[in-house]
Amino acid sequence: MAQLLTLEASQFHAGEQAIHRLLHIPQRGNPTNHGLPAPHGYRISQSPLVAFGALDRGGRPWATIWGGEAGFCRPIARGVLGVQATTDVNHDPVLRGLLENEESGKVVDDAVVQPDGGRLMAGLSMDLETRDRVKIMGRMVVGTVNLTEPGVGDLQLAFQVEECLGNCPKYITRKHVVPHIPKPELVSGEIGKSDPLPKEALEVISKADMFFIASKFGDRSMDTNIRGGAPGFVRVLRNSPATHDGGGGVSLVYPEYSGNRLYQTLGNLQQNPEAGLVIPNFETGDVLYLTGKTTILVGEKAGKVMPRTKLAVRIDVLQARFVKNGLPFRGTNIEYSPYNPAVRPLACEKESAVTGTEAGNGGVATARLVDRRVITPTVSQYTFKLVGGSAKTAPLKAWLPGQHVTLDFAPELDIGYSHMRDDDPQSLNDDFVRTFTVSRPLDPSFVDENGVLKEGVEPEVEITIKRHGPATRFLERWNMRVPLEIPVLGFGGVEGFRLPSGLKDGVSVFVAAGVGITPLMAQAAGVLGAARGEKGLRLLWSLKGEDLPLAVDVLERTRGLGEVTKIFVTGKIGENERSLIARVRSVGAEVLERRIDRSDVLSEGEKGKRKLYCCTGPELMRVLLKWTEGEEVVYESFEY
Repeated sequence: MAQLLTLEASQFHAGEQAIHRLLHIPQRGNPTNHGLPAPHGYRISQSPLVAFGALDRGGRPWATIWGGEAGFCRPIARGVLGVQATTDVNHDPVLRGLLENEESGKVVDDAVVQPDGGRLMAGLSMDLETRDRVKIMGRMVVGTVNLTEPGVGDLQLAFQVEECLGNCPKYITRKHVVPHIPKPELVSGEIGKSDPLPKEALEVISKADMFFIASKFGDRSMDTNIRGGAPGFVRVLRNSPATHDGGGGVSLVYPEYSGNRLYQTLGNLQQNPEAGLVIPNFETGDVLYLTGKTTILVGEKAGKVMPRTKLAVRIDVLQARFVKNGLPFRGTNIEYSPYNPAVRPLACEKESAVTGTEAGNGGVATARLVDRRVITPTVSQYTFKLVGGSAKTAPLKAWLPGQHVTLDFAPELDIGYSHMRDDDPQSLNDDFVRTFTVSRPLDPSFVDENGVLKEGVEPEVEITIKRHGPATRFLERWNMRVPLEIPVLGFGGVEGFRLPSGLKDGVSVFVAAGVGITPLMAQAAGVLGAARGEKGLRLLWSLKGEDLPLAVDVLERTRGLGEVTKIFVTGKIGENERSLIARVRSVGAEVLERRIDRSDVLSEGEKGKRKLYCCTGPELMRVLLKWTEGEEVVYESFEY
């Protein structure tokens, strides 16, 4: 999936480091970027929604969602985003935290608010149709709102961005979003103080497949992030009137699924256990805002509250407000995330209280391993045969070249919670769900006129992967004489990473490192065939000497690809590598025994007439984005 990467490294703060130690996360650099690079600003401008977090006058975090169509939040100066949005003036806690008059406690019509030093805030831009998203943190430097009708106003503010980062898309439901004029109606404003959640708010929680959470690290920074899952993944632990002796109140619990393992939200909560949540209903525009105190539940503590869970967060609500028709947009579902685990009820609930959903129901098909081919000491190719899903699943839509398959290894690898796993400490919060790019196109004879697989066919799915982590080690060591079946959770992939089949005036430049070639492997034949001799595709491929057998395999299997390829070989080059280089050159590829540099990339095509597709490791990606700033670049990362 496309993921925004960053150009400069920051340091993890004390809370993040504490969570990493608690969960045995290997040391790594913090990929958070300083400022707002142009590619990030462009993606934000293409996002129809941004979730924002800010602090109220008591220093408590709240969260909200603004937008409805792309362009409402966009760069207006270097490192500055301009926001123009229709908002709920009376009940939106973030707007009030940013613009509320300190003396009157109200938002004043047309008053310009320009606080000294700005006001701390954070955001998460989202294009839910593509799952593209960028986290941003900084300060509001100036803002105002013009009242247009009762309870509604047009907001304008300038947001100075200090940090930004792309985050994990694994559990996000794809949605189509359109703008809508809100007509906010406050149902209850004393939730948590004295009142329980009303029935309508409980319905919003039960249907929610995502919410947004704002947290803070002292008075230095904030974070706004998303949590997603199958509808019902957020559970209500208690919901009763608060009593004078501290009993009752409102508490929610949600599982922390395995993501990119940065744990920035949990790191903030470890230091400052306050959080603000916004839980939207995209269909009705109803919204629940809440702020409260969190408790991070790990291991046995998590399992006692939510069985089969290794990591969870409890929120004891201190204040909340439920607003009907309060959101400035509407959304309809396109596709649930194939990563979604099944809903996990609380220990105090009965299993029958949890209803099933098409998201997280155990898979759409089963992949039976039928072949394994070792290409290099660390790279292997696996072929699976799809052998049908459950009777409840809809017909399986055909996947497209360049898309990925999501496999669930939990039945084979998850041994349940263990306080210590010295053999594999990283598995303590691992859901064992993995995504691999499909490296061979689907046989078109298996697909009907509606784009779904024909009934009774058993197509093969090929993946080419490098050994990294428990799932790939498991496949590498499997005894091929023993049958192995893995649940398939789905197929997907960002449409933008599919190469055009033909360009009238321009060139597609694909930059790959190592197994980053896999998105091209299934697309190359079709792209080259459509080009009909035109050089509309160029491949720049960086490889270590030990991975040259992969280059030989790919180029010899794909007619014509060698003629548009430059390979950059680093590392040890011995006699065996020399013979492999000769084979690569024999199919028309150019081989250079050095690292790829700026001129190699910028010499392919003309600026404005080329589109770059990059699939590399994070270090090379940062360099590539610097070299190509201001150009059209699509890039892939699998850092989650």
